[in-house]
Amino acid sequence: MAKDVICGMKVSENTDLKSNFQGKTYYFCSSHCKAEFDKNPLKYTR
Repeated sequence: MAKDVICGMKVSENTDLKSNFQGKTYYFCSSHCKAEFDKNPLKYTR
């Protein structure tokens, strides 16, 4: 299980809701969380 860096929920790594940033894959529970991450990934990866 991975952790959604936006809301903190645990999510399956089999989801299509994911983004790659600086060589790492991030997984999301919803399209809203993915869109929020994609707007400013640096904010959530520090």
